[in-house]
Amino acid sequence: MTIDVTRTYLAMSAPAELAPAAAPEGEVRVERIGFCPTAFFRYLYAEVGRQYRWTDRLEWSDERIRAYLDAGDVTVHVLYVAGAPAGYFELKRHQDNSIEIAYFGLMGDYIGRGLGGWLLTKAVETAWAGRPERVWLHTCTLDHPNALPNYLRRGFQPVRQEVYQVEG
Repeated sequence: MTIDVTRTYLAMSAPAELAPAAAPEGEVRVERIGFCPTAFFRYLYAEVGRQYRWTDRLEWSDERIRAYLDAGDVTVHVLYVAGAPAGYFELKRHQDNSIEIAYFGLMGDYIGRGLGGWLLTKAVETAWAGRPERVWLHTCTLDHPNALPNYLRRGFQPVRQEVYQVEG
């Protein structure tokens, strides 16, 4: 059996388009990981993507992860809540001078606690600090049901959609 999945690409063309979310209560911070160990990269990807069929990178070798992280066009930023990792975002600069929010999400225990909008705000602000011509991302119907509404509330505009199938 196959499942139809709709992937939506969204973009912002200027920093002023961001509609920031308020900071959550409590001890929260976002840190850029200067040198990301491959095991920590795997952990973030696996834990955030566990519920959403993030599988493409699960088979990456340590060498492939290291080469990807060391290429110079990717940064990893981790959300910490009271000292524990709670989510992350990954920014990737492309040759067309755009920055993609390539991966973004919260770990299961932190969903529904008012962190997603603020973390997305931080991701967009961090991306714009790199002075790209646009900031973009994509989501799909396998993601959390609040993903697309969050992207739209922050100011992203849909630019195209595509439908593909996955095995159910």
